[in-house]
Amino acid sequence: MNTKKILLLIAAIFMILAVGILLKASPIEPIAYDPPPAPGMIGLFAENQLLKSAELIALGKIHGPEDIEADADGNVYSASEDGKVYFISKDGEMKAHASTGGRPLGMKLISDGTLYVADAVKGLLRINPNGRVEVLSTEAEGIPFKFTDDLDVAKDGTVYFSDASYKYGAPEYLYDLMEGVPHGRLLKYDPKTKKTTVLLKDIFFANGVALSENEDFVVLNETYKYRIHRYWLKGPKAGTSEIWIENLPGFPDNISSDGKGTFYLALFTVRNPMMDNLLHPRPWAKVVVAKLPKFLWPKPKPYGFAVLLNEDGRVLASFQEPSGNHLKEITSVKRKGDYLYLGSLHNDRIGKFELPQEFR
Repeated sequence: MNTKKILLLIAAIFMILAVGILLKASPIEPIAYDPPPAPGMIGLFAENQLLKSAELIALGKIHGPEDIEADADGNVYSASEDGKVYFISKDGEMKAHASTGGRPLGMKLISDGTLYVADAVKGLLRINPNGRVEVLSTEAEGIPFKFTDDLDVAKDGTVYFSDASYKYGAPEYLYDLMEGVPHGRLLKYDPKTKKTTVLLKDIFFANGVALSENEDFVVLNETYKYRIHRYWLKGPKAGTSEIWIENLPGFPDNISSDGKGTFYLALFTVRNPMMDNLLHPRPWAKVVVAKLPKFLWPKPKPYGFAVLLNEDGRVLASFQEPSGNHLKEITSVKRKGDYLYLGSLHNDRIGKFELPQEFR
């Protein structure tokens, strides 16, 4: 076959594929969204290499440690993509603590050794110190959870947690990004009544949840809007919400509080100009991309990014790893003592970063 015939054959194949894609039903019903211009990597967001010094825990042994919790002795509990929660001793020994049968994401360890888990598949769970799993909640207001994501637990046992999307589950979370329709909720589980109520809805991917030092408010990350909400639990503003910080330089994932007035925010990666400037404002373009095989979709830049904020939502510092070779796609940041423990949805390691003296 000569070169001309080969080129014609290739062109015909591409034409057939293009027609097939155009005729294929779209898996999403997108709307237009015009994100604000990205703030740029300047000021306290200026690029730095601080996370390159982080120690790596369970390197190559853990897969998808979305969230972690450390106890007072330096042992670590880690979520994993295989549906298990692992216990990793301070000496590096690793064993399965529990199996949820789903996909554990956000976790909270309380003083008696109980773990509360937001499982993307199974809902809100509680795991006792012996590893027994109990399902606490799977729906609110008659709408089942599709993507239980993160949580925090108040001193009285009340659990505040997020359902990232009631339409798309964990395997389809990028459809939620493309669609641009708010399907997320902030929820409250009352351990006395065993009832779950909705505090906030119509959130563009409801993600990280964390209580303030005095538990007078809870913050909720709105990943695809690059912002964080504050929902007041006490005081004259109780029952109302406001934007706590907005126009972040990356995708806010989980968030945690040290109980002393500082919040630790994980940014999954930096913002994608193609998404912000080309796709989001044009629903038709998102329809086309959503029909393509996912390996052709815009890819997140490998990047490690953690941010410190005070209770007013003011940025105090950022810790970064721009290459993504050491740490990338950070989804959780938890402080224990002088260290930050860093989880990742897709990586095969947990970061342990010693805080600079001025932040201890």
